[in-house]
Amino acid sequence: MNFIIPWQEIIGGLILGLAAILLLIANGKVLGVSGVLAKILTPIKNDFLWRIVFIFGLVIGGLMGAEVFDSFFPQKLDAPLVLIITSGLLVGMGTHLGSGCTSGHGICGIGRLSRRSIIATCVFMIFAAITVFTRLHLL
Repeated sequence: MNFIIPWQEIIGGLILGLAAILLLIANGKVLGVSGVLAKILTPIKNDFLWRIVFIFGLVIGGLMGAEVFDSFFPQKLDAPLVLIITSGLLVGMGTHLGSGCTSGHGICGIGRLSRRSIIATCVFMIFAAITVFTRLHLL
């Protein structure tokens, strides 16, 4: 049995963990992408520039990662636009109801041993598994 080491995933996880630690040490902020993005839309004095740089870095980092690891971005979407928009709205509602997203709870919250984040991440993962099962096996 051949086992392939998932280097891309390991490197990505290390970079995310390092970014979370650096942001917490440098700014005292938790790396939760939904929170970073939400506060761009409702800016606070002296708390705007780093958020823009962070989001810009996510985009540039994704493009660089795709180039370095010879990955690709889909050229066309195989889902109806209404489904894509509805999915995005549901994700936004979920991050609001859950007081954060998977990066905030899953990376930073669990790393700080937050009971709320551990429970939230378990709920995220359970619903992700149910969604994948439903999509692949029931629809």
